[in-house]
Amino acid sequence: MQVTCFVDATIIEIQTPQLIHHGKIDFLVFDYLSEITMSLLTAAKQKNPAMGYAPDFIHFSLAPYLKTIKEKKIRVVSNAGGINPLSCAEVLKKLSQEAGVDMNIAVVTGDNLMPKVKEISQSNIQEMSSGMKIPKTIHSMNAYLGAGPIARALDLGADIVVTGRCVDSALVLGPLIHAFKYNNSNFDQLASASLAGHIIECGAQATGGVFTDWQTVHNWDNIGFPIVEFSANGSFSVSKPPSTGGLVSKGTVCEQLLYEIGDPKNYILPDIICDFSQVQVSESGKDNVQVKGALGKPPTNDYKVTATYADGYRVTAVTCIGGPQAEEKAKKTMDAILKRCRNIFKQLKLGDFTRVNIEILGSESKYENNKEPRQLAVWMAAHHPKKQALEILSREIAPAGTGMAPGLTAIAGGRPRVSPVLKLFSFLYPKDELQVQIYMNGELKESYQPSEYSPTSKENVSESSANSEESNLPTGNCEFYLKDLAYTRSGDKGNSVNIGVVARHPSYLPYLRAALTESAVEKYFSFLFEDDDDGERVTRYDVPGINAMNFVLHNCLGGGGIASLRSDPQGKALGQHLLNFKITNVPDLLSENL
Repeated sequence: MQVTCFVDATIIEIQTPQLIHHGKIDFLVFDYLSEITMSLLTAAKQKNPAMGYAPDFIHFSLAPYLKTIKEKKIRVVSNAGGINPLSCAEVLKKLSQEAGVDMNIAVVTGDNLMPKVKEISQSNIQEMSSGMKIPKTIHSMNAYLGAGPIARALDLGADIVVTGRCVDSALVLGPLIHAFKYNNSNFDQLASASLAGHIIECGAQATGGVFTDWQTVHNWDNIGFPIVEFSANGSFSVSKPPSTGGLVSKGTVCEQLLYEIGDPKNYILPDIICDFSQVQVSESGKDNVQVKGALGKPPTNDYKVTATYADGYRVTAVTCIGGPQAEEKAKKTMDAILKRCRNIFKQLKLGDFTRVNIEILGSESKYENNKEPRQLAVWMAAHHPKKQALEILSREIAPAGTGMAPGLTAIAGGRPRVSPVLKLFSFLYPKDELQVQIYMNGELKESYQPSEYSPTSKENVSESSANSEESNLPTGNCEFYLKDLAYTRSGDKGNSVNIGVVARHPSYLPYLRAALTESAVEKYFSFLFEDDDDGERVTRYDVPGINAMNFVLHNCLGGGGIASLRSDPQGKALGQHLLNFKITNVPDLLSENL
């Protein structure tokens, strides 16, 4: 049984035929959604009730290949339905009929909670991490559904399954439940299938994309997308189509295993609570990796729901400045622009900026590098409750080119555009209060209700590894950068970020654990945290199965996503920054493991 995942809509015309012609696959999986995408699709549907789905899925991913997909008996699963999966399926059905291809197209609905927004707003719902009450300006609200209804739709004979919001890994778990007839008590198999979905949910990130050792990955222009071959016992392999670029190795798969997760012992999904801490990853040939050892526990009786709400406006300007003292000129210029705007705001009684973020990209000042660069990029972003105020800022940037520092060149993209800010609000919602329905070819087939379980006991909840410090390690006179000893990968969850650190050799791990304590990582990234944040900042979890650690940096992204004013709002580069962390006073580790 083989399953493959496709994600990147920018190169569909290359990757879809690559997979259907050379992948020898049974299921083709397309993952399109993020929290912000859901909000954008909600806005699209408000403008046009027939929209609200990902049109690229229909017109570029499937329409040109429907006959081949049908001939090869490949079945398709995608969350491209977004906020309007029924309309997505209707258009897809019409195109398949025009192509003379008979397709059974199923739709899973029920994730959209906007029809219940008034009822939910009047309840005592609180945000999961902050405890804040639900805001009045809710823009979108979607539950993360699981794999059960996808599997059921396939049982009913669907050739294509279109869903709205669901957890990304469910797009793979659903076909595997269907193929192997797993039941709700096959906990370890469900966890392993979820891990398979998690590893390939971001497409080429498992096949060499954004890999720490990027220099070793070739032919990015034709990078192969991942294929999972799954066995009934829960073990699986990860590979890619032959004669494609990229790389499938223990390193690429281990990095992706840790991507965007919190506690590896308790990765909570709608269908299963996964324990990935003892997973084993091994290379079994060129571009082929074997994975086994995931464990599962009963799921909770709640869905996670993520809503977005309106919170004022933002504007971002990026410009370049060159010549001697570039950083000083940049700072003085930005300060002058802001001062000019604040004077105008006072006259118009608009109030001050809510938040301002200025970054001098390339200056290295926050990383304690004393080089004086001769050319820099200046990133300035601001937030204000009123659009008018930021339109003033947008206008007042251009005059700096003639009335302020020398060496100011161009504003990237011209005059900056003001855009609304959407923040995330996540909470739990009882599964038995959500009506999930399955349609086939436009007709309602049945409702789906997941099984109930007893609440997960407290002993299933792991704690961080902060109190398990290394002792009695041999010392030495050597010094290494983390990049010499480990791989890293970082990703966001709302306003927090995780950084996975995988030792290149098992013998390095004790030294990494001794050096990369929670306090050391917090100090290294101290510039990320707000001064008034006195809560827990960094949590470290052990992942001994792959000789790794997973760090979660809490509330460090300036709001995260579209709410953040930073140049790296999702923390994608933080794993790379950690590679420059120094491991000191250790033996010559590299020579010992040649």
